[in-house]
Amino acid sequence: MPKEHNAFDLIYQIVRQIPVGRVTSYGAIATFLGMKGGARMVGWAMNASHTISDIPAHRVVNRNGLLTGKNFFGGNRMQELLESEGIRVENDQIIHFEGHFWDPSIELL
Repeated sequence: MPKEHNAFDLIYQIVRQIPVGRVTSYGAIATFLGMKGGARMVGWAMNASHTISDIPAHRVVNRNGLLTGKNFFGGNRMQELLESEGIRVENDQIIHFEGHFWDPSIELL
């Protein structure tokens, strides 16, 4: 990891590249960055990003497509943001998660 970047900065660089209408998981980001067991660190970064306007944290969910970070958005804001991008959500679960999944390990070769 370059000295000029901390872990959150690297995570944010990846999250900024998630396309509109797509989602990824905490673990997929951690794997791409070589952070073994770093899914929790990605979660912490997403929780800390809500004051940074260009971080689409709503596009990062758990490995099963659940909106586990929704409490940090307040109300149903995370679901509303995803639905505004064409992603259906029911009971905090992304419908057709596999079809919306964006894998940085494949997309950012």
